[in-house]
Amino acid sequence: MASTAERDTAAEMLADAAQFAGVSITVGADKNYDTASFVATCRANSVTPHVAQNNGRAGGSAIDGRTTRWPGYAISQRKRKCIEQVFGWSKTVGRIRQVMYRGLERVDQLFLLTQAAYNLTRMRTLATRTT
Repeated sequence: MASTAERDTAAEMLADAAQFAGVSITVGADKNYDTASFVATCRANSVTPHVAQNNGRAGGSAIDGRTTRWPGYAISQRKRKCIEQVFGWSKTVGRIRQVMYRGLERVDQLFLLTQAAYNLTRMRTLATRTT
């Protein structure tokens, strides 16, 4: 049976964020978050769930036309892919999939250095395209 701790924690954090924001907010997430309970919790807290649809799941996706009909949903899914590429690179090249350090400060430093390296790599790629 799959654990729901990650989704439950995310729902709690979103409830807190929505309370302090005072306006409707959106959240982007992968197919793992496409469950009826997570989507219902988001909507109850005035959070629009821009979650990737999991149509292969029994019963279909919990994300319906209330969310997908808006152009913002499609934009959100494209932007989510760009963000996922950063973390994918960081896990494979930057070696943060399983860190070899203990302590929050050391792990934080490794993450920061990995993201700086990604930014330098990205800047190199952008510079070669413009010349």
